Amino acid sequence: MYQRGIRGAITVDSNTEESVRKAVVELINTIKKNNDYLNEDISHVIFTLTPDIDCVYPAKIAREEIKDFATVPMMCFSEMEIKNSLRKCLRILIVINTNLAQKEIKHVYLKGAEILRKDIKTI
Repeated sequence: MYQRGIRGAITVDSNTEESVRKAVVELINTIKKNNDYLNEDISHVIFTLTPDIDCVYPAKIAREEIKDFATVPMMCFSEMEIKNSLRKCLRILIVINTNLAQKEIKHVYLKGAEILRKDIKTI
């Protein structure tokens, strides 16, 4: 068994709890749908937010909205401020214990975040 990271990102419509909540749920559900793991296989989750999103912790939303996430270790960080970078972007790294090969992991980039990894097509 290996530890593998699943990356993902999504843009939010506005700096509101409702908008972030919708984005967190959509991103996590899409990652889970595209990868073969159980929530109990998750080692930990790291969220980052661009500095223009400061209304709520994504980990709080994940604990409230995603089944079996209440006991998953999660941390939230502010993304570096880089000139001309994508705004209102929420990023995630889900680290799982799995037998999947690295090349079998399906990373997920949604909405405006698709420009971050044009080489990855999310199903």
